[in-house]
Amino acid sequence: MAQSVGIKDVARVAGVSVGTVSNVINRPDTVAAETRARVLSAIDRLGYVRSESARQLRAGRSRIMGLLVLDMGNPFFVDVARGAERAARQAGLGVMVCNSAQSPSEEAEYLSLFAEQRVRGVLLTPADATGRTIEAFRRHGIPFVLVDRVAEGTTECSVSVDDVAGGALAVRHLVDAGHRSVAYVSGPPGLNQVRDRRTGALNALAEAGLGPDSLHELPTERLDVAAGRDAGARLLGLSRRPTAVFCANDLLALGVLQAMYAAGVGVPDDLAIVGYDDIEFAAAAAVPLTSVRQPAVTMGALAAELLLEETGDTGAPHEHRRVVLAPELVVRRSSLSAR
Repeated sequence: MAQSVGIKDVARVAGVSVGTVSNVINRPDTVAAETRARVLSAIDRLGYVRSESARQLRAGRSRIMGLLVLDMGNPFFVDVARGAERAARQAGLGVMVCNSAQSPSEEAEYLSLFAEQRVRGVLLTPADATGRTIEAFRRHGIPFVLVDRVAEGTTECSVSVDDVAGGALAVRHLVDAGHRSVAYVSGPPGLNQVRDRRTGALNALAEAGLGPDSLHELPTERLDVAAGRDAGARLLGLSRRPTAVFCANDLLALGVLQAMYAAGVGVPDDLAIVGYDDIEFAAAAAVPLTSVRQPAVTMGALAAELLLEETGDTGAPHEHRRVVLAPELVVRRSSLSAR
């Protein structure tokens, strides 16, 4: 096995001290141009790569930002990660992306890993509705920002979308189209986003003079296409089937759409469907999907910028704040049926 090249090897080949090599790597402006060129040539010839773990131990700070999301299989969170990575890269940092898979226990394990790695800070979409994992992580003193979740009862920063308003947008659109009975394919009830979107749906029904019994909830254990197909099968089995369905995210909506297609139920003529997130696949579905758009890339970038501000990387004064973005309804063919 080949030996790794160290800083002493670079110094020997360049004919300079170890301190000079260190200055070229960390403070190049302090080294004469000729000497700097000689050291960089030696680094290139030897293929030297500095040890980030050793640098981190000396500096006491990591160049890595942690990002823990609910489901990396959901394109929404891929877009959140893109925004965060873009902002982090501009600050000279990298992003370690982890997936809790909507599991509080996996969330706790990854937060412990972040603490062990002494990450600069963490962007977190919580899976644990009790807040216990966040409370345990807070003891490490590592800054964090909540993403796609309002920081209720805490002093931390958060970046989210008004999900109550988003749920209202979706169901108001269906009510305006003449629907009086709506199914809500909701996902795990412990998630704040799921509850807030349900609240918005009920608000829209109340505005139209319709009671809560006009919303038939179909909870699912997960927020993926398979769970949507299962909910679609349950919807087909109802004796009094609603004429429209609002789904807590687009993956659920795509699963419902697949179930309707397999059963020969027309969308939107027999059943109107509205999703949430407006992922790229929504517009490309067999029946283009009406969806409530969340600015996912913007959310990730804003959250990372707040974290960088808190860790002092931007040089700007920091105050904890909650950023709540407005959702937008994007209407496509899946909901355009006249009742």
